[in-house]
Amino acid sequence: MSGEAGKRFAPPPGAFSVTLPIRFSQCDAAGIVYFPHYFDLVHACLEDWYEQVLSFGFTKLVGSGHGAPIVHAECDFSAPSRMGDRVQLTLLVERLGGASVTYRVIGHADGFERFNAKIVTAFLALATGKAVPIPSEIRGKIEAYQAAAQTA
Repeated sequence: MSGEAGKRFAPPPGAFSVTLPIRFSQCDAAGIVYFPHYFDLVHACLEDWYEQVLSFGFTKLVGSGHGAPIVHAECDFSAPSRMGDRVQLTLLVERLGGASVTYRVIGHADGFERFNAKIVTAFLALATGKAVPIPSEIRGKIEAYQAAAQTA
């Protein structure tokens, strides 16, 4: 793991976390994650959360005629991650709107934050590209997750 450390971080009880490796293809010549690749990691975490927590993976979502693209993304970097590191990503739901969800994804290792990303997704009908209310089957599961992860 990297010698640099960000601030301490421990996932809240009930929060979803996934551990992902930092690969050669994600790094720059210095062996440090090239910053745009963090958004690939964040989206991988989101996809795993949909599959494992919501039981409504992206394949099923798209098959139902819906999409949930990221419409806003920001990230603060507190410590570098390097090739060979294994970074744990924890997903929290900050806000559940009518057609959008705001997530916080914190990348951490050895009890220290590496990065802190905020993304907003908007539900839309693929046929029209227009925003639609979050399907009730998904909304209920997100609400239950918020309560379980103590993030509401």
